[in-house]
Amino acid sequence: MSDNDVERWVTDELYWDPKLDSNAIAVSANDGEVTLRGTVGSFHEKRDAEKTARRVSGVRTVTNDLKVRLLTEHGRDDADIRGAVLRALHFDSRIPETIDARVDDGWVTLTGTAEWQYQREEADDLAGKVLGVLGVDDQIDLTHTEPGAGDVQEAIRKAFKRNAKIDADDLSVDSHDGTVVLTGSVSSWAEHDEALTAAWAAPGVTGVDDYLEVDN
Repeated sequence: MSDNDVERWVTDELYWDPKLDSNAIAVSANDGEVTLRGTVGSFHEKRDAEKTARRVSGVRTVTNDLKVRLLTEHGRDDADIRGAVLRALHFDSRIPETIDARVDDGWVTLTGTAEWQYQREEADDLAGKVLGVLGVDDQIDLTHTEPGAGDVQEAIRKAFKRNAKIDADDLSVDSHDGTVVLTGSVSSWAEHDEALTAAWAAPGVTGVDDYLEVDN
């Protein structure tokens, strides 16, 4: 697929998503590496644009250079944003009370601890949806007990084989000190994300080094 085809497909996909103002987003592609530029009205929209681009066939990587420019009526001071983020975290039963947030010039930094990656991801996602947020820096530490490296590797390999969306034969798993290293190739970003989710779900995993290549 040519770069022009990738650019056109990504542009069409952005236009197809009613949550996005595609007219404000410029798309360029170089050998499957897509770059998004322009201005959007919220951090949540910036994230959605990247997710939309990644699901297009032929896209290998996405560089998100979109700028967030809030409408005047959506501007909030840092204390107001922090209060809204903490309320959102509090009312989600999946997020532990050990997670805190601070805000500087609209940028949210999440701190504290969680037992599982899905809790960290949920907190990051919720914070990014709060009106007035310009960005999120996730510094939450994972704290669950680390099992043996062999146990982690075998558990992840079995999870890959159970998952119909993952071709386990093309992936390699290694682990050390709670960090999992994934290598190999996948056929799409959807398969890539499934593999990362499976790796993070293994007990004792506190980090995932992602060296998977998207070959579509």
